[in-house]
Amino acid sequence: MQDNLLETSMLSLQLLFSLDAELWDIIGVSFRVSITAILIATLPAILVGFFLAMVDFKGRWMVIALFNALMAVPTVVVGLTLYLLLSRSGPLGDLHLLFTQPAMIIGQVALAFPLLVCMSHSAFQSIDKRAWETARTLGANCFFAVTTIMKEARFALLAAVLAGFGRIISEVGCSMMIGGNIMSYTRNIPTAIALETSKGMFAQGIALGLVLLILALLLNFTLASIRGKGRLV
Repeated sequence: MQDNLLETSMLSLQLLFSLDAELWDIIGVSFRVSITAILIATLPAILVGFFLAMVDFKGRWMVIALFNALMAVPTVVVGLTLYLLLSRSGPLGDLHLLFTQPAMIIGQVALAFPLLVCMSHSAFQSIDKRAWETARTLGANCFFAVTTIMKEARFALLAAVLAGFGRIISEVGCSMMIGGNIMSYTRNIPTAIALETSKGMFAQGIALGLVLLILALLLNFTLASIRGKGRLV
């Protein structure tokens, strides 16, 4: 058994470093979809977090509680909801988005958005609200005032973006349900790992798992570095 494990591990490294076309195609799909999703979600989510932190309005706590609740929704539930909306019999069926990369991007935006809102809200809350009020009182336009506050919270906001990216690139439930795991189109790293291990073909699954492990380490080291810099600034 140990010999088989060693042989499978060596084969997985060979696949990874020999630039196996099928393996790297899966990696490319995963990064392309997740990077697009995080780019779409980041700015709107940060602006919502800013609004919730700086503006008092009736029912604000309910909105914050809603985003906190959405952050805890399982990915498979998000996938099921989008599947029902995008299927042929669903209200958005005429768009023909089911089992496409745009559908996966929509799903990952839906997963990242509440997390980004909650983390950016916490980042802005740590900043004295009087800084915003003072900037507006001194005549600064809204755009300049917002960018000034965002600059003050830049380390925490970047940490939120990295955390959001880490969440969506490793999720499997939503991508499987609305992406369909189609080779060379919607098969990403997590869905490929699930498929290959279910077939008993562990080499590719281990290779892709190593990619996610390396990514997780890089994100964590980056987050630790950002927190350290944030304390020094």
